[in-house]
Amino acid sequence: MSKIFKAASVLSLAFSTVAALAVTDASFALEANDTTPESEIVIDPDMLESTDETAPVIFGELKEVAAAIPQDVIEADRLANEQRDAVEAVDFTNNGAGSLRELVRQQSVDGALSKEMQCLAGTVYFESKGETLAGQLAVARVVMARTKSSRFPDTMCGVVYQRKQFSFIRNGKMPRIDKGHRHWRNAVAISKIAMNDGWKSPVEGALFFHARYVSPGWRLKRMATIDNHIFYR
Repeated sequence: MSKIFKAASVLSLAFSTVAALAVTDASFALEANDTTPESEIVIDPDMLESTDETAPVIFGELKEVAAAIPQDVIEADRLANEQRDAVEAVDFTNNGAGSLRELVRQQSVDGALSKEMQCLAGTVYFESKGETLAGQLAVARVVMARTKSSRFPDTMCGVVYQRKQFSFIRNGKMPRIDKGHRHWRNAVAISKIAMNDGWKSPVEGALFFHARYVSPGWRLKRMATIDNHIFYR
């Protein structure tokens, strides 16, 4: 961690010095946003060609410190940024909602549902009711991803009722649902959002998930843990 703090200190010194020098040479211009994490700042190699006597020294130190940061730290930071972006991502071409919760509120959940929607919403309800909306969306997207995989049936009901796949299915039947409860209304809204590709799930492409309290020993690529589930593909 001391190397990272050193990098942050040198970066801070560099930006302060550049501001003081007020260099007009375009090849030495540095554009930085105050809200940009230091790990995302990119130093243009052309900046090192400046004729200013101070800048090469400063950026030389930056290169040395950056080279000393362990690769696993850099990779961990990159993965964290990717996961953050995935969670926050929203498709504004389909809606103007600023959050998944707002988009759920926009959905009409009254009226009859198609058989396929009943199967999808039922899975969301029984597998993730009471969990976060992001967790519910992740479950819905797994069902949908399976319909596009040759390893599973090509309909949502086929996926849901496939033998030994979902534990809430007993003797080929889905338990009774309290359709007056807010959990069901949320499940229907989330299912509609999933069907319309209205919001990106942080585990897009996942085909499997299990509860955190079990360890099936799957040899699959682990994607993320959301609420009570761990997702794989």
